[in-house]
Amino acid sequence: MLLASIVAITIQAANKVSIVKVGSGYQIMRGTQKFFIKGAGGTGGMKQLNEAGGNSIRIWGADQAPKVIEEATQRGLTVMFGLWLGHKEYFDYKNPKQVAEQYEAVKRDILKFKDSPAVLMWSLGNEMEVGNDIPETWMAIEQLAKMAKSVDPNHPVSTVVADISPQKIANIKRYCPSIDVLGINSYGGLPTLPKRLREAGWTKPYIVTEFGPLGPWESSKTSWGAAYEPTSTQKAAKYASDYRIAVASQPGWCLGSYAFMWGSKQEETPTWFGMYLPTGERTQAIDVMIRAWTGHLPHNCSPEIDSFDVDIKGKEVAVGSSLRASVKYHDPESKPLKVRWEVRDETPERKHDGQGEKTGAVVPGGWDVAEGGELECQVPSLPGRYRIFVFVRDGKESAACANYPFKVQ
Repeated sequence: MLLASIVAITIQAANKVSIVKVGSGYQIMRGTQKFFIKGAGGTGGMKQLNEAGGNSIRIWGADQAPKVIEEATQRGLTVMFGLWLGHKEYFDYKNPKQVAEQYEAVKRDILKFKDSPAVLMWSLGNEMEVGNDIPETWMAIEQLAKMAKSVDPNHPVSTVVADISPQKIANIKRYCPSIDVLGINSYGGLPTLPKRLREAGWTKPYIVTEFGPLGPWESSKTSWGAAYEPTSTQKAAKYASDYRIAVASQPGWCLGSYAFMWGSKQEETPTWFGMYLPTGERTQAIDVMIRAWTGHLPHNCSPEIDSFDVDIKGKEVAVGSSLRASVKYHDPESKPLKVRWEVRDETPERKHDGQGEKTGAVVPGGWDVAEGGELECQVPSLPGRYRIFVFVRDGKESAACANYPFKVQ
């Protein structure tokens, strides 16, 4: 019995995670080892994440946890464990019954998974304050944070917000003193995040819990509301620059980050946020994160798009009109590349965060047989909203992509 207790205490000590003050900054400790988060959001390709130099994944709710925890443990990865909290659309933080039920659900999840060696920290909610930045929301989060520390003193507690504002930071400081580290999802605003945090008076550490390309909500749009998506090469440049400014250049304050997203995802388009294409190839965004995490690029770098143009981009044209497109590209290792053109219907119905959003159907046409970087053909024969995509592949599991919207009437 004594031996079993000693073993249990030893394992517990090895798995204990803490955030300690070091000089004027902070440091994550896993057992006796210093830890800096080199992470990605999403659970696809944990093997590839490990091989890329990453050390952590982020999940948004306990429904994803059992299989994720098991594989993360096997791969030597940690997990920022998200505990989903209600959003304004369906949850009322002024309703004591709802708040109490949520409290018990979160407590059950913490008790269930707290001894898993892969757990890095608890993450209370994800952007639950959007449209709901009221005292009751933050007081409920503080209750949960205090409870988490009571039932599990071996893991820090965070909460994740949709970027910041002075009011949001003031509310967190006032109502949530038990939060150890603030998680921040930031896309277009990430380059100015450290400056804005300082101006708002945030002195505790932070983690960039989501970052990546400009979101559709931040991008310029056509007259019918279709957002212009950056090319995969433009996205990669933003990942690299934003990481350098908001993460790597803030030692002791920023404790790491989670690039979004490690896998593919339909949101506005099937290629907007995924660091992988839906067909499985990795894009240049992964290359730049490998360099950020390891100091060097991978042996096989992804193709890059130098320029992309479509003569009818953002325009409304008549049935029977011509379409001309061109793409210039190169491969860093001069590998032979293949170009494929594709036209899809615009996403039929946009959903919040892309949840349940359907991908636009592929439309047959002259682009199907086109080869090389120049395309000339007729637009689709039916009126509608479309996107023309170009994919540049190296045949070795890497690719580049770009698209433009257009409308036929």
